[in-house]
Amino acid sequence: MAIDDGHAVDYTAVTPGTPVYTSDEVELGTVARVLDNAREHIFDGIVVRTPQGERFVDAPEVARTAERAVTLTITAEQAAELAPPESDESPAKPPGGGLLSRLLGGGRRG
Repeated sequence: MAIDDGHAVDYTAVTPGTPVYTSDEVELGTVARVLDNAREHIFDGIVVRTPQGERFVDAPEVARTAERAVTLTITAEQAAELAPPESDESPAKPPGGGLLSRLLGGGRRG
């Protein structure tokens, strides 16, 4: 049974709550957030909300982003080994703050 996920979309169009399926068509959970390096326009991966908590899926493990689903390159068995996201992973935030923060010393006092 093939998943009816609609048309392929750019990763930037994937919205929170979109179902995420493994390569063997098991629903892993839903998209919590999409992670990217906005400065370089690079897709880093997704954070998936699962019954076991949030899990990080690295970009190479994402096979397809579509209107109604995200499909992974890994099986449900492999997905069970996914780690929680690191606490500093967040959608498109430059490390150490933005340009203004760096110009003003980034809040560091020395």
